[in-house]
Amino acid sequence: MNPNIYLPYISEITDIKQETPDTRTYDVKIKKKDEARLFVSRPGQFVEASVFGAGEAPFGLTTSPHEPGVMTFTVRACGRVTNALAELKKGDEIGIKGPLGNSFLDKIDSRGKDVLVIGGGIGLPPLRSMIDHIFNHRLDYRDFTILYGARTPADRVYKYQLSDWEKKTDLKLIQTVDVADKEWTGNVGVVTTLFPKLKLDIPNTVVYTCGPPIMIKFVIIELLKLGLPEKQIVSTLERYMKCGVGKGGHCCIGNKYVCTEGPVFDYTEIKGLAEEAF
Repeated sequence: MNPNIYLPYISEITDIKQETPDTRTYDVKIKKKDEARLFVSRPGQFVEASVFGAGEAPFGLTTSPHEPGVMTFTVRACGRVTNALAELKKGDEIGIKGPLGNSFLDKIDSRGKDVLVIGGGIGLPPLRSMIDHIFNHRLDYRDFTILYGARTPADRVYKYQLSDWEKKTDLKLIQTVDVADKEWTGNVGVVTTLFPKLKLDIPNTVVYTCGPPIMIKFVIIELLKLGLPEKQIVSTLERYMKCGVGKGGHCCIGNKYVCTEGPVFDYTEIKGLAEEAF
């Protein structure tokens, strides 16, 4: 991490993938080698990305680190900074601060346990860093299941990767959509309608979840009904962040600063803040 958290690394966009009409995935590399070696992230962390002339915004990293100074994040164009980012092309420069925040790995040691990842819509990208980490350390984990829901089949991100995941023998992937099209042959309904398809070893299962606030709320309600311990439910609340360093106050939920204390929390840390958080 840069010793000066307010000074961005000048970085280059090395690739762009169009996920949906309004969502793109960016591969980015810090340009100076001596700065790149300082950038080593952990699953669940985020960066503050600057689009010169437009401003800056926080984005969760979507892959586990493979080499210093290289990162990936997925962005939906929905505001000044994200719309400006959508105008950029491969080879253009942006500023990067980070990596910032805590990690999924800080909350609970899920090695030797079953892992259930539950993502909704644009909530899958920040979870992908943990998914990637598990694939890279697959022998450390037991059964691995991913539930992914989206509004429509077209709204799913990482369609190319979802197809690859479906072929894996050491992963169970179940997808669902709220509204099907004529080609869709999978489940129709919210992501909690997939729960009856699961056979959970409750004491030995850790859940990582991210998605729209209403989805997270009902996922947690249903998991608690099943008897899952609160410490074994982990979520990321990155949507509340703005400046990335807790100075702007936008990330404050009750007495928690998502930028500096999160963005990853287990349910024991946020259950008293449930109405504000979800």
